[in-house]
Amino acid sequence: MMNREDILVGIGGEGGITDNGTILPNVGGYLPIIEQGLSTAGGCRYREAIPPGQGGRLDVDTNYGIRRQYLPQGERHYVPLKQRTAQEVLVETLSKGPTTILLLGAQTNLGILLLSHPELKKNIEHIYMMGGGVHSSNPTGCCPVGSGLSCIPAQCGNVGNLFSALPTNPWAEFNVFTDPFASYQSFFLWDSFASAVTISGMLTGHDPNMNKYAVIYPKNITVITSDKPYGINDGSNPFFANRATPKFHLQKGGVHSGHVQTGIQDPFCLVLDGKGTCMDGYTKEVQNGGALIQVALLPKPNRDTNSTLKIQFYADYINDLNLPKQTARFNFESEFQHFKKIFYHPNLSKKVLGKPLIFDMDMSPGDFITLFYLLKTPVELINLTAITVTTNGWANPAAIDIVYDMLHMMGRDDIPVGLGSYFALNQSFPSFPSNGDCKYSQAIPLGSGGLLDSDTLFGLARELPRSPRRYTAQNSVKFGAPRTTDHPELRQPLANEVLLNVFSSLNSKAGVTILSSGPLTNIATLLLANSSLHTKIKELYIVGGSIAGQGNLYTIPKNTKAEFNFFLDPEAALVVLKSQINITLIPLDVTGKIPLSAAYLDILEKHEKTAEFEFVHKLLSTSWMLHSEGGPYNFTQYLLGDPLAAAVLVNPENIKTTFNEEKITVESTGDISTDGWTRVDKAGVPIRYVSSVDKEAYELHLAAVLNSPTQTAVVPSFASQKKQWGKR
Repeated sequence: MMNREDILVGIGGEGGITDNGTILPNVGGYLPIIEQGLSTAGGCRYREAIPPGQGGRLDVDTNYGIRRQYLPQGERHYVPLKQRTAQEVLVETLSKGPTTILLLGAQTNLGILLLSHPELKKNIEHIYMMGGGVHSSNPTGCCPVGSGLSCIPAQCGNVGNLFSALPTNPWAEFNVFTDPFASYQSFFLWDSFASAVTISGMLTGHDPNMNKYAVIYPKNITVITSDKPYGINDGSNPFFANRATPKFHLQKGGVHSGHVQTGIQDPFCLVLDGKGTCMDGYTKEVQNGGALIQVALLPKPNRDTNSTLKIQFYADYINDLNLPKQTARFNFESEFQHFKKIFYHPNLSKKVLGKPLIFDMDMSPGDFITLFYLLKTPVELINLTAITVTTNGWANPAAIDIVYDMLHMMGRDDIPVGLGSYFALNQSFPSFPSNGDCKYSQAIPLGSGGLLDSDTLFGLARELPRSPRRYTAQNSVKFGAPRTTDHPELRQPLANEVLLNVFSSLNSKAGVTILSSGPLTNIATLLLANSSLHTKIKELYIVGGSIAGQGNLYTIPKNTKAEFNFFLDPEAALVVLKSQINITLIPLDVTGKIPLSAAYLDILEKHEKTAEFEFVHKLLSTSWMLHSEGGPYNFTQYLLGDPLAAAVLVNPENIKTTFNEEKITVESTGDISTDGWTRVDKAGVPIRYVSSVDKEAYELHLAAVLNSPTQTAVVPSFASQKKQWGKR
């Protein structure tokens, strides 16, 4: 947009830190240093302070829904194995000479660089960091004047801004709290470290007295990385727990050796009717032992005393944004001469519609192949009525926009999409339900082969046409929002609403079929809130479980028998199995026997015709190529397992499906080494499951359905969309 395709962008990396503290190349920065092992899967002691949904990562990942409406789509984008890593970009840039660094988030990337490349410190000219709270007095949550005893102040006056963790830690600021140990490395390697407005500082030779926007004073500061008493071993501190030699050779009994906050509900930090005691991430002023840094304590007032903008930065920021130089080339809509929002709704009035189906998906790459299959199945057989997405599975909530794009491609903008729960059952915090534990979702890698690739479909999602529908943060008081926004009609519906609307609109005797290919959270939540609704579900097909007891939880080695979907919410799986619904299980025993092969890709190569077939072919080819590279991509050859469930539902005879029945139960005790196990049990629930299919027949059937000329793409790709709109 800003005509700067020359600027390097680095993200992630698959390097790790060994148990003895050796930092391997290209550590990705997905996890704080204290939790970084050899993969990008890990805990969330600090990250759980950030809500994953609205008001948190969902709104940030979508820029509150504005990004897709406004920002143009450039030619550069994430490509697996070709994307420059954060460490590569840092090392390359700093190796060229003196460089100023601006930090606007967690300092993990820089902390790792300093630990692994101390020789590059000499090339860091200055660091500007937004973060920490030294003498701040947070005004959020204060009671209005005259409110009396009716108002109870929340975080009013606290140094920090961890609104989700006030009972345990009222001291820390988010950017430092997300990786205190990394922040400590940054603070203690520089004599001068100003938290101020970067450009003004650079233009004035980093002279704090000349800064245009901030009143800056030197302060002796330290970063609290653990809590007193130091030298204890309560299992909370991975740098010291069960180690003869501390990691990174840290000092026994030193400032890093105390209790480390284990989460925002850590009982160690709670004080009944008192202030939380944990200070992890607190930038504390000290008399001795700290680092002398420059701290911006106050914004400077506007020199124009007649202006309604009382702060100089506000006035200059507005003016600078409107300067004609270095301005944007275009936004998403103005880029095209004939841009037009078009909604495609098929005319089904003369069709005899088949069985109504709800697809409950967790937006993994395999789920999108399933979605294509269902959209290609004649509506006379299957009437895809609604989609619900679980957001505690293999993709972040913002991936819902890919669902909208795929529906738009296939001309089905009429199908509602509901956004589900962000946590497994009973994993959100009762006192702060927008936040919760990652006890089960921590099994999913954050980087390659995990959320990074699911959220982008291995970089291919950008090839889909851009839907006029998207997630937005629009809302209304009617649905629990604090205020009604400008366009509440654009509000993102929730999964429960969509499900209830479908049930109320359909013939009560006919019932609805549900296909679930992710954690069963949405369905269990519905059943727990409406105990009689199981009678409206005619049949339920579930991708999940493992009858033989062979699991696929490769990121949690101590759990050898769980399958991912059941593990990600074992309590939900148990609730659904006991619900008296007519269930067909498509377990790992059969989905794990249909890996991708070079031979199958050769077959697809010879039959490429429809746009949807072409996209699936690219997706599978990319997945196979990545699998051949190994490492984090070892398990990407199993994308055909998810659409198998749709084929079993629609046409079991064509793929020679055999069924068996067993009484089964699911382990859900809170022990992650056994949770999610599917056990054959005489006291369990009788469940029909798929025991075998003909692999070759299934592969040919899938290809034939995707290549069928009926119900084909209306808008084949983003490239075709651009041609239709005409570039200026």
